[in-house]
Amino acid sequence: MMKTLFLQPPSFDGFDGGAGSRYQAKREIRSFWYPTWLAQPAALVPGSRLIDAPPSGTTLDEVLPLANEYELIIMHTSTPSFGSDVKVAQAMKQRNPALKIGFVGAKVAVEPGESLAAAPVLDFVARNEFDFTIKEVAEGRAFNEVDGISYRDESGAIVHNRERAILEDMDQLPFVTEVYKRDLKIEDYFIGYLKHPYISIYTGRGCKSRCTFCLWPQTVGGHRYRTRSPAHVAAEIAQAKKDFPQVKEFFFDDDTFTDDLPRAEAIARELGKMGVTWSCNAKANVPRETLKVLKENGLRLLLVGYESGNQQILYNIKKGMRIEVAKKFTKDCHDLGIVIHGTFILGLPGETRETIEETIRFANEINPHTIQVSLAAPYPGTFLHKQAVENGWLDIEHAELIDDNGVQIAPLNYPHLSHSEIFASVEVFYKRFYFRTGKIVSIVNEMVRSPTMMKRRLREGVEFFHFLRDRQLAS
Repeated sequence: MMKTLFLQPPSFDGFDGGAGSRYQAKREIRSFWYPTWLAQPAALVPGSRLIDAPPSGTTLDEVLPLANEYELIIMHTSTPSFGSDVKVAQAMKQRNPALKIGFVGAKVAVEPGESLAAAPVLDFVARNEFDFTIKEVAEGRAFNEVDGISYRDESGAIVHNRERAILEDMDQLPFVTEVYKRDLKIEDYFIGYLKHPYISIYTGRGCKSRCTFCLWPQTVGGHRYRTRSPAHVAAEIAQAKKDFPQVKEFFFDDDTFTDDLPRAEAIARELGKMGVTWSCNAKANVPRETLKVLKENGLRLLLVGYESGNQQILYNIKKGMRIEVAKKFTKDCHDLGIVIHGTFILGLPGETRETIEETIRFANEINPHTIQVSLAAPYPGTFLHKQAVENGWLDIEHAELIDDNGVQIAPLNYPHLSHSEIFASVEVFYKRFYFRTGKIVSIVNEMVRSPTMMKRRLREGVEFFHFLRDRQLAS
């Protein structure tokens, strides 16, 4: 077995690439998701180590000496961070020319040849789901024997091996929380709407929805929801509860945990027996009966992708959501005491000044506890990217999605709506949602009731105003 380092490389200050997020960038509040996509293959490779540089504040100078201690380095990359990640790989290879370096992630999954051509320092890239692909590479197999990779042969030609068979039995995957315990400090991971410290894991992969902008189902996970058994999930949570007694909340990061309602209820009942607090991603169509079961068994919060308050835009992006259903769902959550973090996207196909206004009014009407407002990001490999290229919506100058400081920019540009207008509308959205009298009173009451929440909200407030300042500078 090759001595293997799994590395989420140093990047922009506050830039979260570890999550494999759809919107890797600096966020309105400094946040870090767990590097689960790296932890999973790390759990398959005995003697490996995982370093997640951004949340731990690990610098390139601190990482470089490790180049001489390892034979294989696996780095997670993304479209926004690719250029920066290649520079880290070059520095590591310069320290130890014998190093084998491979990239994983959606960027190299959809553009394997282009990625290798742009980065001669890379020995290979792994396409699609790469857990067992990396395990085989670490075992020392010849590249031509490993399904799912692209690499250069002895003549320098780029070779694409056959696709790896998709993993059907998800219970084959070992617990990622064991890698978290071994290599990470969980207090480094913070998400504004989750209790701290928290832990996130996946209970399945894939999403049957066809949202045109969503990166992972179209590039790595696929459109079938392949799941771990409720018993397997419960066993990991039970073990993690023992390993991390300080954890206040578990989050299930599946694209949509509620795609399989009977299974969601079964897992909830197991969690209820353990008395844990948990949260998950959900569509805005979960029936009240299921919501009640989940709430009674420890559910605290749902992360819900509303995206837009305009029905035609939801049709345009194949969201499969009706505004009326979303409103009823949200009211049911409010009635049952389930907290909602709502996410919205500005600049999707069909966006106008009027639809932006409609979405802001919609958000204020349904009133989730907190919100995240993102810019439409046409990642390569998505239908949205294909649309943008074919229709001339993509601003080539901003095609990398972020500026030089890691701040997300608006690359889509429509004849009737410029990218600068879309960019500016994010700040307007946040201000009109959070600076309402009712919302301010709600936040103040929350702070008064809890000294911990007061400290947290004050910190978030400072970060939020810094976020607005940085955006103004970027514009």
